[in-house]
Amino acid sequence: MEKEMRYAVLIDSDNVAAKYTKFIFDEVSNYGVVTYKRVYGDWTRENSIRWKSMALENAITPIQQYSYTTGKNSTDSAMIIDAMDILYSHNVDGFCLVSSDSDFTRLAIRLRESGMHVIGIGEQKTPKPFSTACNAFKYLEILAEEDFQETAERENVELLTLEKAIERIIAENCNVQEEINIGELGSRLQNRYPDFDVRNYGYSKLSQFLGNFSSLHLRQVGSTILVSRKSSDSEINNVKKLLSTLVGNNGSKGYNLGELNKQFSAKLPEFNIKNYGYTKFSRFIENLDGFCVKNNTVFLD
Repeated sequence: MEKEMRYAVLIDSDNVAAKYTKFIFDEVSNYGVVTYKRVYGDWTRENSIRWKSMALENAITPIQQYSYTTGKNSTDSAMIIDAMDILYSHNVDGFCLVSSDSDFTRLAIRLRESGMHVIGIGEQKTPKPFSTACNAFKYLEILAEEDFQETAERENVELLTLEKAIERIIAENCNVQEEINIGELGSRLQNRYPDFDVRNYGYSKLSQFLGNFSSLHLRQVGSTILVSRKSSDSEINNVKKLLSTLVGNNGSKGYNLGELNKQFSAKLPEFNIKNYGYTKFSRFIENLDGFCVKNNTVFLD
């Protein structure tokens, strides 16, 4: 089994925002395992509050470095000294230097000269000398954007899955008006997906969440909200056209119901009668305008 690379992640809190913490460690995990996690700064300053909580949540060791002189950055020196101590301990295979400060350029070069794999992570304002001194340099804004896109894609898939499930619940449990009480719909949806919560998608009410789907119709009756599936005229027209062609080709003798179901399903496999509140093909045909069923045979009406 190939040995996993070990990395020391050293973060300059003066030059990197705490909001990027997740992206930093997600990126380093693509290269190996993190054995050292340290963040450097003056924790007596008010602007370090966010980093304090992020360090606690992510088990990052905070290194206190007081600013001895106004205008001088003592954090850089503390990081450089620690990096060299870790280098000589021979406990890591590489370093991740998280900063947008060019002062770490010489450190990156020195670590590479010692055979270390050096990953730099910083904002796009990072000076070129520092980024080119590393084996690889990643921009935080790009990492955050990639994560946002992946999250959006996952959410779109989840929403599509939920939409299909909602349509199925409505079809299987609706009343004669093909509507379902929003409370019952919510309960049945929760039973299928125990982790479902509209707040995960940015909504505070189920009605607001359902109103996001163009395939659903919400109708308020007093204090009750009823939900139904919007019928697709184009879909029904396509269904009628195909059925008319199949039945019409057999002329006055009609078309056997079972055989018609097979032929129809083969030509339009994506169509689901359950979306219209039916479980049997025969019931669907009987209630479809322009057709009639006699002795298990379908005729044009």
